[in-house]
Amino acid sequence: MSTAEKLAEHYTASPSRLHQQFVLKLATQIDRYLDGKPCDVYIAPFDVRLPRQNEADDKIDTTVQPDIAVICDPSKLDDKGCRGAPDWIIEVISPSSAIMDMEKKLRLYERHGVKTYWIIHPTDQWLMVYRLGPDGRYGHYQMLALTDPTPVDLFPDLTIEWAFLQKNEAT
Repeated sequence: MSTAEKLAEHYTASPSRLHQQFVLKLATQIDRYLDGKPCDVYIAPFDVRLPRQNEADDKIDTTVQPDIAVICDPSKLDDKGCRGAPDWIIEVISPSSAIMDMEKKLRLYERHGVKTYWIIHPTDQWLMVYRLGPDGRYGHYQMLALTDPTPVDLFPDLTIEWAFLQKNEAT
């Protein structure tokens, strides 16, 4: 096996163009809204380290890279990314990530206290919204079509616009 073939084995497929466009358009809207506010938005690849308790960074065995993460506690941020739960995570699912995003990450984010978790299906144009309840559980999700503007519960004066979808359908 040649060196080039060995290197090629370590590469993974990139997300689809539609997936990346969703991430960019959403993160841009959120970033514009957060300008001048104490929260920040980050897009993958951006490590979110989820410690089980207070273990040292080199002992943390759970690290995820959500498509979009909003963090409002600056003490969670360092040069490595985020240590602890972001306030809001958005995953744009792909066929290869659907089970992971809808089951494993859902339970992981709930267990670590992510306040709001959005799962978006870009092709079928739907959104599942999970909100952490006072009992520390997500409970039932809210299912929305990506047609009307979507309010964001963490930021009452932020509404996500889906107009970029019509442009996508025209191309």
